[in-house]
Amino acid sequence: MKYEWRKQDKALYLPKAIPTIIDVAEFNYFTLSGQGNPNDEPFGEAIGVLYSLAYGVKMLPKRAPEPPGYYEYTVFPLEGVWGLIDAANADEPFDKNNLKYTVMIRQPDFVTNELTASVIEFTKQKKPHDLLQHVAFERIADGLSLQMLHLGSYDDEPASFAAMQQFCAEHGYFRTQKTHKEIYLTDARKTEPEKQKTTLRFRVEKK
Repeated sequence: MKYEWRKQDKALYLPKAIPTIIDVAEFNYFTLSGQGNPNDEPFGEAIGVLYSLAYGVKMLPKRAPEPPGYYEYTVFPLEGVWGLIDAANADEPFDKNNLKYTVMIRQPDFVTNELTASVIEFTKQKKPHDLLQHVAFERIADGLSLQMLHLGSYDDEPASFAAMQQFCAEHGYFRTQKTHKEIYLTDARKTEPEKQKTTLRFRVEKK
């Protein structure tokens, strides 16, 4: 049976628009790190490189022997961990040029370091890009986290984060990191800002 994250992993990716506690296990990811305004070209290029690799893995059976353990699946959504280059300049006005990020796409369990290396090498030949040499294959666990679905523009996320902070205050949790994760459920290039859907998540601990 085809693995579809929208069906099998609803709790991880499709929360309600209210804060919810979740414990996130360790998964495989292709990752790329950078900094600067996400509206600028380098950010879009990083996303393109990650998707070229993600689809390279998915299409392996069409060009090579099927990897051990391979199964049919839907490519996972783009995710991004966001922080500030200079935390001292976190006050208003907010400067998107002060952002640093790690964008990532989860990979199935059958993906290994060796398989990653071969897919990167193949992609270098078919769709060469300097960023390919900076892609990492990592095992990442978000652990105990608070998340909620944000509906609307990325610029309106502070209201959702305020609701999450309020939940922590009322239920005895505290945020353990200043960075946060965003999981993009809609394509910003094709979706009106007011219709965008993004899962927001940050790590927490119980007081």
